[in-house]
Amino acid sequence: MTPEMIQSWSIALIGGVLIGAAAVWLMAAQGRIMGVSGILAGLLPPKPAAGGDRGWRITFALGLIGGPLIVQAVTGAPAIGAPVVSLPLLVVAGLLVGFGTVIGSGCTSGHGVCGLSRLSPRSLVATGTFMATGALTVLVMRHLI
Repeated sequence: MTPEMIQSWSIALIGGVLIGAAAVWLMAAQGRIMGVSGILAGLLPPKPAAGGDRGWRITFALGLIGGPLIVQAVTGAPAIGAPVVSLPLLVVAGLLVGFGTVIGSGCTSGHGVCGLSRLSPRSLVATGTFMATGALTVLVMRHLI
């Protein structure tokens, strides 16, 4: 392994541990599953979260934005890389992901991180579907188009 590979493994490992720890903390402290789509949906109409449930959701959303900015400030690395696709394709992809979270009753973080750790059969099927669809999309976009 090259030093660069070791460093990227270290960063990925730290990130994974932090995500896992945050998921456990949220379940233990709030009794909630750490699925980003559900957390953010609780901030938006038609069913915004009430009172005390709103505060931790706002804090979570701010952390999603602030985390990369803190890493950039500490390391000097760009917080977000330049998109490798056009803006219209990026918008369509985002809308499709949002639609998928509605019909899939959750997002990759909720099913993949939290659902699998709870041995949820629905999350196992959902995560398998996410992974298969992602692999198929890469095959089509990189090798067939």
